[in-house]
Amino acid sequence: MPYKLEEEALFDIKLCVEEAVRNAIVHGNRSNRKLPVKVDCRVDDGILNIEVEDRGAGFDHKLLPDPTKDGNILRNSGRGVYLILKLMDKVEFNESGNRIRMIKRFRTLDA
Repeated sequence: MPYKLEEEALFDIKLCVEEAVRNAIVHGNRSNRKLPVKVDCRVDDGILNIEVEDRGAGFDHKLLPDPTKDGNILRNSGRGVYLILKLMDKVEFNESGNRIRMIKRFRTLDA
């Protein structure tokens, strides 16, 4: 079934995938070139599911500082997960925190 994807939604998806993969490489795998990052992407009934998994120890996303607070606004990093949470329709982390699942719903062309 064909789906309608606005340019803004496509930008959001690209940004979120880039952030998730970069976080997996840099923070999860500690930039170890020997460790893989697994990316799985599929569309089922108008729902895009993207999973990014690294080989790192993981983290607790609830403990990340809010990048919109005064002390964090001027920092050079720390906005990736925040943006993912804001731009995707649903975001889930596995228990250990080394896999993220991002969900975006598409509209059908006749919608």
